[in-house]
Amino acid sequence: MERVIILDFGSQYTQLIARRVRELNICSEVFPYNEPPNLLGEDVKAIILSGSPYSVLQEEALQIDLNEFVGKKPVLGICYGAQYLAHFFGGSVQKSSKREYGKASLDRLYVTDDPFLDKIGAGSQVWMSHADTIFEIPEKFELVAGTKDVEIAVFKGKDQEDKAPVYGIQFHPEVTHTLDGKNILKNFLVDIAGCACNWTPSAFIENTVDELKAKIGNEKVLMALSGGVDSTVAAVLIHKAIGDNLHCFFIDNGLLRKNEFEDVLESYQGMGLNIKGIDAKDRFLTELAGVSDPEGKRKIIGRVFIELFDEVAESSDGMSWLGQGTIYPDVIESVSVKGPAVTIKSHHNVGGLPEDMKLKIVEPLRMLFKDEVRKVGREMGISENLVGRHPFPGPGLAIRILGDITKENTRILQEADDIYIKKLKEGGYYDKIWQAGAILLPIKSVGVMGDERSYEQVVALRAVNSSDGMTAEWSQIPYELLADISTSIINNVKGINRVVYDISTKPPSTIEWE
Repeated sequence: MERVIILDFGSQYTQLIARRVRELNICSEVFPYNEPPNLLGEDVKAIILSGSPYSVLQEEALQIDLNEFVGKKPVLGICYGAQYLAHFFGGSVQKSSKREYGKASLDRLYVTDDPFLDKIGAGSQVWMSHADTIFEIPEKFELVAGTKDVEIAVFKGKDQEDKAPVYGIQFHPEVTHTLDGKNILKNFLVDIAGCACNWTPSAFIENTVDELKAKIGNEKVLMALSGGVDSTVAAVLIHKAIGDNLHCFFIDNGLLRKNEFEDVLESYQGMGLNIKGIDAKDRFLTELAGVSDPEGKRKIIGRVFIELFDEVAESSDGMSWLGQGTIYPDVIESVSVKGPAVTIKSHHNVGGLPEDMKLKIVEPLRMLFKDEVRKVGREMGISENLVGRHPFPGPGLAIRILGDITKENTRILQEADDIYIKKLKEGGYYDKIWQAGAILLPIKSVGVMGDERSYEQVVALRAVNSSDGMTAEWSQIPYELLADISTSIINNVKGINRVVYDISTKPPSTIEWE
């Protein structure tokens, strides 16, 4: 399977580049600039250099040896990537007199027939975001286009018939503000680099099943199912590869939604996934007692999950692998693949695994975004009830109960969350929302119920719309429906006297509160 490699220099937009490439049905993978794979492999069709918060003029600028692949593979430098191309090969990059940020137009076309700008008319809107400017391109490069304020907006290598093409662009084609950005990427990747656009859900399924067969062989795989789309799709893929050698478990950790243990087990009937339910409520709650730190909760839950799997594996013959529904946002947020970027939070299925774990890990969805997982699930015929289910965090309500986890707090949140989700479904809004859930806050507020003063807890409602979880907008639920949800929760859940609605976007906030 051919792929495009994106070398990440720390840009906030790097993952968006990957998404835009995938929208062209081309496989893309992100690697830290200083930990690249084999860039000269036959599977690598093109290399993209991302932007960066750094300047090429800084002593600590992020640097690699471009001679290793420029001229040998098609290369596109974006923003910092373009500046580094110019700087590395002898051009001039200088501090701008003012920060160039926002909309601009490709008003100056120096080369009118270049395939990079095919069907991109003069005046096409682009998005700038840089504090340095390329003042002079290297000797073996030539100008292609510029804007009113930025003379060098697009440049390319000369005499590209003899070498793999190389382009540098000062703007960001991956953001929607660059109106022809997708076409520009298509021109480079398809018309110039020769990508075949054959990375489809069906191709992913076929390739992944073949890889799983080769990787796992006749060994057995343990896998936890949650009822969510990620673990379900991952399990079906593994089952396609190894059949009954897949042994699935659904663990009740005491932090599931109301009645979820029974409902999920029932939903998997007839799918051939060889599933067994395990009641481990007391074990998890005992381990979590008195722990309020969110990272501490995640680590404990991940550890206890793995301990359970190790115990089952030891009691079974030939258990060698642990299957997980890890997806790309989990990896991105847990392990910095952005070079200098920082870890936001660990996920229990990424950052919480003990180093001495006895089982090997298999993660067939590790490189997919959530919307891509759903496409693969639908391609395999998984029911919409499972494919369309809202994401639910692996640690469950542990990270939606802020502060200490107790049986009483768990009961309160389960009841409130159950009313919230049911009301969204009754109101026709569940399928219009990407993810919704209730959060129990570690504060109490004064209220009045009847003629009596109450001093009870507060629940925050969270609902967001997103395509992959990397960014999210808060969902604009009608006031009437929110009022109905609030009244129902306060009237029916003992211990809650106030309901608030979270209207934060991601970024700067995360979807989950912990």
